[in-house]
Amino acid sequence: MAKQSIAEQYVDLLARAGVERVYGVVGDSLNPVVDAVRRHTALDWVQVRHEEVAAFAAGAEAQLTGKLAACAGSCGPGNLHLINGLYDAHRSMAPVIALAAQIPSGEIGTGYFQETHPDRLFAECSHYSELISSPRQMPRVAQTAIQHAVGRRGVSVVALSGDVADQDAPSAGAELAMPLDLPAIRPADQELARLRDLVDAADKVTLFCGRGVAGAHAEVMAFAEKVKSPVGHALRGKEHIQYDNPYDVGMSGLLGYGAAYEAMHETDLLILLGTDFPYENFLPRNVKTVQVDTQPERLGRRTPLELAVWGDVRETLRCLTPMVREKRSRQFLDRMLDRHVHALEKAVHAYTHDVETMTPIHPEYVASVLDEEAADDAVFTVDTGMCCVWAARYLTPNGRRRILGSFVHGSMANALPQAIGAQFLDRGRQVVSLSGDGGFSMLMGDFLTAVQYGLPVKVVVFNNSSLGMVDLEMLVDGLPPHGTSYPHTDYAAIATAAGARGIRVDTPTALRGALREAFAHDGPVLVDVVTDPDALAVPPKTTAEQVSGFALAAGRSVLTGGVGRMIHLARTNLRNIPRP
Repeated sequence: MAKQSIAEQYVDLLARAGVERVYGVVGDSLNPVVDAVRRHTALDWVQVRHEEVAAFAAGAEAQLTGKLAACAGSCGPGNLHLINGLYDAHRSMAPVIALAAQIPSGEIGTGYFQETHPDRLFAECSHYSELISSPRQMPRVAQTAIQHAVGRRGVSVVALSGDVADQDAPSAGAELAMPLDLPAIRPADQELARLRDLVDAADKVTLFCGRGVAGAHAEVMAFAEKVKSPVGHALRGKEHIQYDNPYDVGMSGLLGYGAAYEAMHETDLLILLGTDFPYENFLPRNVKTVQVDTQPERLGRRTPLELAVWGDVRETLRCLTPMVREKRSRQFLDRMLDRHVHALEKAVHAYTHDVETMTPIHPEYVASVLDEEAADDAVFTVDTGMCCVWAARYLTPNGRRRILGSFVHGSMANALPQAIGAQFLDRGRQVVSLSGDGGFSMLMGDFLTAVQYGLPVKVVVFNNSSLGMVDLEMLVDGLPPHGTSYPHTDYAAIATAAGARGIRVDTPTALRGALREAFAHDGPVLVDVVTDPDALAVPPKTTAEQVSGFALAAGRSVLTGGVGRMIHLARTNLRNIPRP
């Protein structure tokens, strides 16, 4: 049996770990690994135009499946381009392994052409970052990297010189000792007892949910029913908890809506479930607070806690719910549900009042129609900025749809690369990128990747010729927007020239037909929608300083944003309140 090279052994380990493709851009130091991928029957090489896209695409795959995904970059500038997407994957707890090719091993430390030190550079955005400088380190370094990424949910980086990759691997076979299923983390009995006592002593309880409630929808609903609790959520918790939720009071934070803020501040006990919500100004200061999380380092780092509970949400509530006394009064819950409806009704006019005749097109209207026309199991990828606002307020979760974005790292240009990764994972599933024109133009070269591979990605560009969120930030700070505008660009024409379907929409009446045409087309489509640059959104709660600053700079009207089909859910929940 012929010996494996280091490159071949590395690729074989990826395949054994369940990796199906490696995203990257080829280059001399990476060539032995790319060739090993070419010859491997279980792996494909995905040729992207920019390595940042490779990392974002791998991160999207990993977030959707929970399984390991892979990307690679050649030495120096090649692998440096990975760093932004790897930061996003790491902060999103996406298991990704990146190969950072290195200059010839004998030249390291001499200031050689393209020399960097990736094992140092990627340390901050990874759980593990190590250089393989000798064949004797294989396969243990690669095994360790894989197990860090999968076990700790984040990024691992392996740096490897091309000349080392070409050398023979050790004769001992490469094995993986890698559990594929995450364990359930049960809190200690004393923590559960203290939590029970806090819940029983509180007349009013509010739950605030983040990404960590994924897979625990039934348990959250059962607990909320027993203690008559309003349930609010952060942006990353929306897709997991808002659907089929009769206790929903909306979202808090900079993109929030509804009564979540009030429910959190007027309660006796606030329980944070699986959320590392970073905006402490939206958290109450004088309310007893409990936090439940699988990551102990997150407990109490945003707000002082009455009790820190180390456990996953599902297991914690499975244990806790039978222990607590059922509350009889629904007064607080019903009051918050009523307030939620009224808050949404005040905002709903922003997308219903004469918008079908208004040009430029209101972005709220675009998002609401997109929500109605998209598939029930669509994957939405959302650019950072105003697209996050429209996604938060208009995309209706149902337990089958997924919403991905750079919600923690906050990078521009994430939506198109994440859509590419999601579509490679399942060509038969509808994938829709909500792209701002700023974000799309930053990495639009990789729209050619979608064309090259025939990926049926649907890119909806909210084309307002500006960086809308930055406009708002400047206005709030009392500054006139500067450096935020773009020349009017016909992105549909660019898509057509690239060999894809491009559709330009500049009137509201043409929007629904354009989206239906795009969704019916078996291939990549870009829908370029000319939207109103003055349609901005403000948080549900603002400070006097923010309002003052905004008033100094605002020259035109600002819409507070609508809420899409959520108003119908809220009204239904209100109608279903039990009456004596």
